[in-house]
Amino acid sequence: MFNWFFKTKLNTNTATEMSKKYLIVGLGNGGADYVHTRHNIGFKIVEKLAQLNAANFETKKLGDIARFRFKGRTFLLLKPNTYMNLSGKAVKYWLEKEAIPRENLLIITDDLNLPFGTLRLKTKGSAGGHNGLKDVQDKLNTTQYNRLRFGISDEFAKGRQVDYVLGEWTSEETDKLKERLEQCSACIKSFVMAGVQNAMNTFNGT
Repeated sequence: MFNWFFKTKLNTNTATEMSKKYLIVGLGNGGADYVHTRHNIGFKIVEKLAQLNAANFETKKLGDIARFRFKGRTFLLLKPNTYMNLSGKAVKYWLEKEAIPRENLLIITDDLNLPFGTLRLKTKGSAGGHNGLKDVQDKLNTTQYNRLRFGISDEFAKGRQVDYVLGEWTSEETDKLKERLEQCSACIKSFVMAGVQNAMNTFNGT
């Protein structure tokens, strides 16, 4: 009887700890050539969140990892080093290694279909032509995962999409990024602390 009670309590505690741990993944490409490109906004956002919470990134398997705790929740921030098209490999590895439930996963990426700086948090959906999301979807074998899209607009000439996505921010966009990155950080904290529906209601379209 005692052994049964002890094991049950241990399993309950383990499940509770799992439910309080979150994997926040910013998508991007490693290397100096990509640092200031639009396609790397996922990296920029998790870097800002780490900075605001005095967390430092360390190079680990399949990516750079930073971690911090806030009001009983653990934030695990990941910048995959697999390049954008293979992001799913790193996401799956860290989800399994840290025993994080999929509902506690948030993928952050750029979106051509949204005006610059606009946020859209969703719980499911297609990859929308984004190669990073395609690979996440393939490796997790589902479209049911949380994603935060950051608008980079579609101000490019016909046939210049790749150049635009892999191009650097304009000076005007750079000036506005600081406030937008702080808004993203607030959205991510709301996702963790208040739940995805509350975060969607508060931040979508802002």
